[in-house]
Amino acid sequence: MDVEIILIAISPIFLICIAYEFLKYRQHYVIKDSLANTALALMHQGADAIALFFLMPFFYWLYEFRLFDIELSILSLFCAFLLQDFLYYWFHRASHHVHWLWAAHVVHHSSTEMNFSTAFRQSIMYPIAGMWLFWMPMILVGFDPKIVFTVVALNLAFQFFVHTKIIGKLGIIEKLFNTPSTHRVHHAVNSGYLDKNFAGVLVIWDRMFGTYVEEQDDKPCRFGIVGQIDTYNPLKISFHQWSHMFKTALKAKGLKKKFAVIFSYPTSSVTSATKGDHASSDDKDSPLYD
Repeated sequence: MDVEIILIAISPIFLICIAYEFLKYRQHYVIKDSLANTALALMHQGADAIALFFLMPFFYWLYEFRLFDIELSILSLFCAFLLQDFLYYWFHRASHHVHWLWAAHVVHHSSTEMNFSTAFRQSIMYPIAGMWLFWMPMILVGFDPKIVFTVVALNLAFQFFVHTKIIGKLGIIEKLFNTPSTHRVHHAVNSGYLDKNFAGVLVIWDRMFGTYVEEQDDKPCRFGIVGQIDTYNPLKISFHQWSHMFKTALKAKGLKKKFAVIFSYPTSSVTSATKGDHASSDDKDSPLYD
């Protein structure tokens, strides 16, 4: 598939960046963590390839109902990029506020490190969670599915470069684009940083919809999740939140409460955090700081 080919083609650049960062800033790496990230990346790529193989016929069936016939051009590619980045913002924001989506996305946030290898830390469960549902509006508008997933791949490739602590603020670029500084805030569990900066490529969506927070020099980012799971096992990292979610749903009384567990704000798989607990992660009594 085009998506996998694009990511494989530019993977040497990713590996060079990781090698440089590791050799010059060794203190930002934990070997077991980076190995877990690599295993999770391979699992994720395999799952995505299988999902696209089975879903592409559906996407082309859906494409038959498109509103417009959009010809390939520089302008249409720019529009595809802009629309996909807008949809990515809402997918990403929903992934922090809907338990079902968070169960997959939590994998990416579960490292307490922030380096280029952290970008590889992705979930095998994204196809099950339904990440692909967020790209369907593009197909219905009239973008060929191959173009859609090519743009998705390029968006994700860009995001590799914002996973680092070695690059500071980038001046006026911070006003328009997602940057390492912007994304460090997104990965932080500090009070005031949590659930902010959902940008893919453009940070304008965060600024427009009130989710942008600037990294503060006097408030260093602390990375990880509320209720840190403390494991390098890729399978435990991948499925701990799903297990917690379903166990909690089974214990809930009544369909309404079970539904709420799955589709409301996520809780920690280590603690019984409520939304308020989740938001107050500066508390040093949290398991995150054990």
